[in-house]
Amino acid sequence: MFTEAAAARLLRVPSSTLRRWLAVTDGRQRRSDPSGSRARPPGRRVLDWAVFVEAAYLREHRQAHRVPMTGLPVFLALLRDHFGVPHPIADQHVFTDGRAVVRDAQAAAGLQPRWWLVTTTDDRLTLTPPAAAFDRRVGWAGDYAASYRPDPDPDSPVRVRPDVRFGRPAIGGVSTETIAEQHAAGTDPETIAEMYALTPSDVAWALAYESGTRSSR
Repeated sequence: MFTEAAAARLLRVPSSTLRRWLAVTDGRQRRSDPSGSRARPPGRRVLDWAVFVEAAYLREHRQAHRVPMTGLPVFLALLRDHFGVPHPIADQHVFTDGRAVVRDAQAAAGLQPRWWLVTTTDDRLTLTPPAAAFDRRVGWAGDYAASYRPDPDPDSPVRVRPDVRFGRPAIGGVSTETIAEQHAAGTDPETIAEMYALTPSDVAWALAYESGTRSSR
């Protein structure tokens, strides 16, 4: 479970942006604005893992942040009905063998192209760049999202898992925050690595991630 504030920090977006996304993905919006572009804050203060994963998908659409989320609630509702899961973006079928269903749902919902999950390339259904980037950040276990890489660097070993350190970013089961605190207290990286049975590279990645997180606040 994540607080809105914690989830916003992990996704590196303003809390107000995250709150707007939650309102739209929950299907709760102003009656006068069916597009969801002025969605009412849902009042949610705690996010479960699947909701966080859906928000992480929307995070990849950086270029679409100012594009109205027209059709998105209907699109997600269609996927929920077809796949029988409450949060379809956290289900790998959407990104693999379910692409034809996604394409049809996009069309039926009138989804803005910048929010698409799949597109057609050379007569093949392929993931859009934001969807492909999201897919690379997720660690799938069976059909479900088991982990998420919060660091934009594709080589980073930092992971968020709902069953490790209460969902805090971690490497080898050690939270990056703990590693950064040790370093701030004067412990050298080699000693930190020995303390937590990590490699010096792990420690360097953790410190780089925490430094980037602080600078983005």
